[in-house]
Amino acid sequence: MSTSPPIASTIVDSPLGPLTLLASPEGLRSVGWEGEPSAVVSAVKCPEASALAGDSPPTASILRAAVTQLDEYFRGLRTTFDLPLAPCGTPFQRSAWEVLRTIPFGHTMTYGEQARRLGGANKARAVGAANGRNTLAIIVPCHRVIGADGSLTGFAAGVERKAWLLRHEAAVRALADRRLR
Repeated sequence: MSTSPPIASTIVDSPLGPLTLLASPEGLRSVGWEGEPSAVVSAVKCPEASALAGDSPPTASILRAAVTQLDEYFRGLRTTFDLPLAPCGTPFQRSAWEVLRTIPFGHTMTYGEQARRLGGANKARAVGAANGRNTLAIIVPCHRVIGADGSLTGFAAGVERKAWLLRHEAAVRALADRRLR
């Protein structure tokens, strides 16, 4: 019998299709789209995770906050997330994901730049692989990473979703900029 904390889940609608959210008492583990089972499988197979279980007060609270903040993001009312996160990954993956969290809303970074921030431009392929294992879509914004030539390469949920997210953020940012003038 596992002594690991339970994982709770919920499914929410988004403009890009249903999102499955998984949380443990430590934080949000996964945000992924239907047809993107790797995020869910990775979050559940995490060494600290146990089988899906009922809502405990901490997990229910984390899921409610995530649902609210994602709704605000899609409505153009939120540009940053304030949630406890508990992704599972190697030390390198976690470092790559931390760099993702530094990319401002409505901006992009190349894989090469992300690799340089991790200590070496020669790590671009490793960065791409780490980003592909990111289980916290949108919250940890791997959609903001682009190819050196500006192309929208690599996104586990599909390049169409990546393009939509970038257009959404650009439109929200442009509207905010106009309001400031």
